[in-house]
Amino acid sequence: MTAGIAVVTGAAGGMGGHIARRLHRDGHRVLLTDIAVEVAQQIADELSPDGSTARAAALDVAHRDNFVKTLGDVQSLWGTPTIMVNNAALTQAADLMTLDEPDFTRVLSTNVNSIFFGCQVFGAAMASDGYGRIVNMASLAGQNGGTATGAHYATSKGAILTVTKIFAKELAAQGVTVNAIAPGPHDLPVVKATVPPDKLDAVVAGIPVGRLGSPEFVADMVGLLTAENAYFVTGACWDVNGGLFVR
Repeated sequence: MTAGIAVVTGAAGGMGGHIARRLHRDGHRVLLTDIAVEVAQQIADELSPDGSTARAAALDVAHRDNFVKTLGDVQSLWGTPTIMVNNAALTQAADLMTLDEPDFTRVLSTNVNSIFFGCQVFGAAMASDGYGRIVNMASLAGQNGGTATGAHYATSKGAILTVTKIFAKELAAQGVTVNAIAPGPHDLPVVKATVPPDKLDAVVAGIPVGRLGSPEFVADMVGLLTAENAYFVTGACWDVNGGLFVR
C-alpha cells in the first residue's frame, strides 16, 4: 500500500483515536483534528514523538472556513490529503417532545456541517489530484430512527447517509470514493456516558450478538475502505450493529 496523508476529525474521542492509530499503522501520515486539541496531541505524540508522521490540530467542524484553513495547513505540512475521515460528532441525549430549538440546531449544524463541508472542501482538493478516499461516520440511529442518543442526533446521522450518496456521485469520476460506516452501540466512553449505568445492561441484552461492538474493528473497516484497491466501493453504508438492524 502506498503511504498517504490522512485527516481524522474528532480524533481525540474514543472512535477517532482508534481510527487514527489504524491509519498510522497502515503507514499513512495522520493529522488528528479536534476541538480538544490537547488530547489529540497526546495521541499524536504517542504515534510519532518527533511529529514527522502524526500531528494534532484544532478544528471546529461546525464551520466551513475551518475546513478550508485545515486543508491549507495540511497541504503546507505534507501535501493534499488522500484520506479524509469525517468522524467528529456532537452526541447529546434529549427528550423527544421537549427538545428545544437551540439544542436541535446545535447538534444538526455540528454533525451535518462537519460531513458536508468535509466532503466538499477536502473532496474538491482530492478530485483535483485525481485520487481520494472519504469515510463518513454515520450511525445506526440514522437508519432505524433510534432516539436513545437524542432525536436531533438521529436526524443528523440520517442526513449523513444522504450527503454520502451526493458526494459519491459527484466525485466518482475523479477517482474519489465516499462511503459511510454506521455503527451501533460500541465499547466506547461516549456510549457509557450517554446511557445511564442502570440501563446499559438492558441495552446490551437487546443486541442480538449479546455484547457491545469493538471500535478496533470499525477502525479496520476504515482501513479497508481507504485502501487503494477500494475504488469499486462508493456511496455505500457499511453496517456494524450486532444485528440490531438488518437489511
